[in-house]
Amino acid sequence: MRSSYTRLYIHLVWGTWDRLPLITPDIESPLYAGIAKKCYELKCSPLAIGGLEDHVHLLVRLHASTSISLLAKEVKGSSSHLATHVLKPGQFFKWQGSYGALSCREQDVPRLKAYIENQRARHDQMKIEPIWETVEDLEDHLGGE
Repeated sequence: MRSSYTRLYIHLVWGTWDRLPLITPDIESPLYAGIAKKCYELKCSPLAIGGLEDHVHLLVRLHASTSISLLAKEVKGSSSHLATHVLKPGQFFKWQGSYGALSCREQDVPRLKAYIENQRARHDQMKIEPIWETVEDLEDHLGGE
């Protein structure tokens, strides 16, 4: 094999600062587009991006040369910069410092992708999967690891 090959699927979840409703309808699409753009720049394939006013879910196929921590740092940093300098200059926007990351089996990708793409409906109907939702839920589930 001439180059490294991986089939690693990672589900990232992170929230806005203090879970404030900062992802307003007017910036949601361009913010998600900026997240996807950064993923591609890092050679990762974004498979689904979704969320609500106070958090984001990102499902990616991770490239062999990209670490999870680098992906989270770069995606959060570039999207925060986009929000504060392009989408809403002069207005407060900030992500919380932490994130949650879970690996995903390839056969679970379609289900998780649908879950992420239907965030609003799932939250409205209270049909959420705690393990897939918030950093706090991830910490509770994983015992604070």
